Amino acid sequence: MNVRVGSRTGEPPFDWEDPSTWAGAVAGVKSAYLMYYPEVEWPGAGDAIAAVARLAVDAGVERLVLLSARNQDEAVRCEDAVTSLPVEWTIVAPASFNQNFDEGVFLEPLRQGVLALPAGDNADPFIDADDIADVAVAALTEDGHVGERYELTGPRLWTFAEGVGEIARATGRELRYVPITRDQFADAIVNDGAPREFAEPLATLISEFFDGRNSSLADGVERALNRKPRDFADWVAEIAPTGVWDAA
Repeated sequence: MNVRVGSRTGEPPFDWEDPSTWAGAVAGVKSAYLMYYPEVEWPGAGDAIAAVARLAVDAGVERLVLLSARNQDEAVRCEDAVTSLPVEWTIVAPASFNQNFDEGVFLEPLRQGVLALPAGDNADPFIDADDIADVAVAALTEDGHVGERYELTGPRLWTFAEGVGEIARATGRELRYVPITRDQFADAIVNDGAPREFAEPLATLISEFFDGRNSSLADGVERALNRKPRDFADWVAEIAPTGVWDAA
């Protein structure tokens, strides 16, 4: 199977911020996985997904798999843009990734000892990105997934206090979770050097995603793969020995 990576350094290149690269990237492709940067919930994502999806179908793409999100208005617009097209489609809508804790925005605060987020005491069923990848590959390459919308979650709910506590136990470090407001989070991002125009929508995205609307389990992994998703605690136990959460 030939695989084309859609990236700014790929050949041909693909850049979400450069529409002139879109058509060339999907030319000659039969199946495509759409993943919007920075997030499918980001303002304007729906318009961009709609444009790329239409280009893809017009270029002969027969199957589209969209990485969406749970219970987000902009994500729904992205989904509608794909499902309205004459194409074999599958929607993959995951919970928050485990990997946010060791690769993403939560990592540096954890190294410092305190993770502060506008998430209150709400819980989320964190999911391993490997489970998401397995579902996406199945949807792209196997029969039986066309027309399905898979909500992907881990097997149980975790508050951020519980999640950080699990990492603390696995690492032997003193780590804390501190709930803060959306505005406090935006100001902290700006103080770390991010532009205000990035910090504000990011703060809104995180505060909405973790406001309790996603505090429920779903069976997407089981339906797509006929197996259980990986538990957050098992993932933490594997990652902790790498030292990624050692003190900064």
